[in-house]
Parts: sequence; C-alpha cells; structure tokens
Amino acid sequence: MALSTQKTINPTVAVFRDGDYVLYRDPELYWTGQSGHTFVCKVKKAWATGVYNLTALVSGRLVEFVQPDYMRLLPPIDAMRDIDTAPLNGDAAADGMTAAAMAWLNQQHATANTPPELPGPRG
Repeated sequence: MALSTQKTINPTVAVFRDGDYVLYRDPELYWTGQSGHTFVCKVKKAWATGVYNLTALVSGRLVEFVQPDYMRLLPPIDAMRDIDTAPLNGDAAADGMTAAAMAWLNQQHATANTPPELPGPRG
C-alpha cells in the first residue's frame, strides 16, 4: 500500500459579522463553468449554525445559507489603500485616486477648514 506524501491542509473556519463586506464565490456556478460566479456581498445575517445570508452589492439579490468556505473578507484597508498611498502633491495627484477617495478628501478638507459654530444666545 502506497502512502500519500501530499500535505493535508486543515483550513480554519472564518467567522464573519453582520455588515462585513465579503467576496463570495457561488460554488455551483463556479464548478459548472458559468460566468458571474464571484461577486462582492455584504453579510446580512450570521446564523448560529455557521452559515450566512448575504446581499449582493450590485444586484441587491439575497444569497441565503452560504458556507464560509466560499467567502473571503474584504478588509477596509484594501478599500482605503488609494487614499493612504496617493501622492498629495503635483498636478497628477488626483489621477491615481478613485472618485470616492476624492469625495472623502474634499469632505475632510471642508470640515477641517470650517470654524466651529457657536451656539445661539440664550434667553
């Protein structure tokens, strides 16, 4: 009898929380070679049984009872990397940033440069 020399991998089961953004791969679509099998979702509900209900961000479609093996967390640091690493000087500084990053920076600039308002007089 030949023994396998292949290493076995014991995957750790990820735990997601309501509101997390995840990348979901639909196993049926994937294994049957269909398109549109991987998309971004938001965790709508985490069940005590270890499965999740997701909402697809683009279509709004509910995906129920998803196994965590087919989900990967999309960390906020990845979504915000363009803001954190964008050059803030030079004429082409905004070219490397997304519209959302520019909107956030504009909001921060407006907030930081607006003097605080004093409350109105009493009485």
